[in-house]
Amino acid sequence: MTEKEKAALGLLYDANYDPQILADRARAQDICLDYNQTRTAQAGERLRILQALLARCDEHIIIEPPFFVDYGYNMRVGKHFYANHNLTVLDGAPVTFGDHVYLSPNCGFYTAGHPLDAAERNAGLEYAKPITVGNNVWIGAHVCVLPGVTIGDGSVIGAGSVVNRDIPAGVLAAGNPCRVLREIEPKPRRVIL
Repeated sequence: MTEKEKAALGLLYDANYDPQILADRARAQDICLDYNQTRTAQAGERLRILQALLARCDEHIIIEPPFFVDYGYNMRVGKHFYANHNLTVLDGAPVTFGDHVYLSPNCGFYTAGHPLDAAERNAGLEYAKPITVGNNVWIGAHVCVLPGVTIGDGSVIGAGSVVNRDIPAGVLAAGNPCRVLREIEPKPRRVIL
């Protein structure tokens, strides 16, 4: 079994010394460098680069540079996605963003985890667990989302949170560790005749 296959299964894999893993990461770093060198007026070029890098992305996607991703081929982005500056995605496992997701500056999504055993860590081993962000989610500045987390549809994550467990749909959550503060009550819609 290859190290990439082990990673896909959530098993410990060699993230530091395997030639294929290193080549995949180097490719993504080079593409991110190209992306981060573009000018604001080059929206078409930015989209082309993102479509070549990511597993899935729609035309209505804006990621403000700088942007960093480990591999790209495990990142899927829905429609009408916006990420402010300094988005970091360590996508050793799938990272999936739904439609209408908005990320504030300096957010990080980290699928990579490391063993508690020092000998395994020193051998370059890690594991990766998927992260899923539902539709209509807003995430505040400096939020850190850890391996294996799912954030439900319509939720809001407060700035500075460390999300280390699943967050249900339709809630405001914040803190370190991130916890649900309250449900978000939908506002009544005005009907214009």
